[in-house]
Amino acid sequence: QVQLVESGGGLVQAGGSLRLSCAASGSIFSINAMGWYRQAPGKQRELVAAITSSGSTNYADSVKGRFTISRDNAKNTVYLQMNSLKPEDTAVYYCNADGVRIGVGFLGDEYWGRGTQVTVSS
Repeated sequence: QVQLVESGGGLVQAGGSLRLSCAASGSIFSINAMGWYRQAPGKQRELVAAITSSGSTNYADSVKGRFTISRDNAKNTVYLQMNSLKPEDTAVYYCNADGVRIGVGFLGDEYWGRGTQVTVSS
């Protein structure tokens, strides 16, 4: 069984910074992509940023230049450095791991964390 545990959310003023972390634990052989999604009240969950095992990244247009995703493959951990935060960044942030394999020849599964609240005050 694989679990994703997020940390680092909280309350910050506009213009401030936060760093989210997400550690995957369990019987993990490899993880293809890890990423962060967010969901604000009354809105659909949306991709914030994602990173593959080789380091390729993808960002939502709304966070480009402000957020940076990184990954430690040895620790199965993904980070999201969020700078110049805006009130519209307020949401629950969810960690995602896709293509999680428990061994060679196994199909990859997808897992989600439980989410961490990020609140940006104006």
